[in-house]
Amino acid sequence: MSFQESFKALSDPTRREILTLLRAGPLSVSELLTHFSITGASLSHHLSILRQAGLIDDEKKGKYIYYTLNTTVLDDILNWMMSLKGKNHEES
Repeated sequence: MSFQESFKALSDPTRREILTLLRAGPLSVSELLTHFSITGASLSHHLSILRQAGLIDDEKKGKYIYYTLNTTVLDDILNWMMSLKGKNHEES
């Protein structure tokens, strides 16, 4: 996973909304679908991109797959962004 994949995944408003929903805890595809006016195939595509970017994890429980937010990648991005801010601030 790279920052490029993460930023590409975060560039889409639907994917950002998925991450916001997952902040409250694990959700299945059917639970996520209730929040959107898109097909299951479209949602699966968005979830796949988020998973490839390392922003979410999935776990099969019975016949359902539950998705959870993976904050490790977000922490890495925030730390990198804060390091840029700190560097610019030191040069001022």
